[in-house]
Amino acid sequence: MEVQVEDQVAPLDTTAIEQAALLTLLRHELGDPCEVVVVISDDDALRELNLRFRGISRPTDVLSFADDTKGPFSGGAAGFPRYLGDVVISLDRARAQAAEVGGTLEDELRVLTVHGVLHLLGYDHEEHLDKERMWTQQTEILRLLHVDIPLPE
Repeated sequence: MEVQVEDQVAPLDTTAIEQAALLTLLRHELGDPCEVVVVISDDDALRELNLRFRGISRPTDVLSFADDTKGPFSGGAAGFPRYLGDVVISLDRARAQAAEVGGTLEDELRVLTVHGVLHLLGYDHEEHLDKERMWTQQTEILRLLHVDIPLPE
């Protein structure tokens, strides 16, 4: 598990992010060691990524990029963890959303991290039943992290 904080938003204590990512992974008993990278950036970077990968020209709070490699090492080379992918979070959006719901920045970063890692684990919220399944997992993990802020519908 690695957290990278980009220069334009540094410094930032990453403890809340690390805890959220680790608990999300542990709750899913993946069996093999795995690796996730969480990148903390800003609205400009998330707007560019959102445009490039989703065709939407506005910033978003979190994007997940699963490792879709199908090569010989996609399951992880011997002795190395399996790489699940990247989660990219906008610190600007996290701050705004925390203020909006009256929560802390740390709690909002936990919410976005859990959400992003769940996407890497194959969860989605496009269809009603998929959304229910994802929101249930998200709510349970956030409860264990003692996060008590309103979540988006």
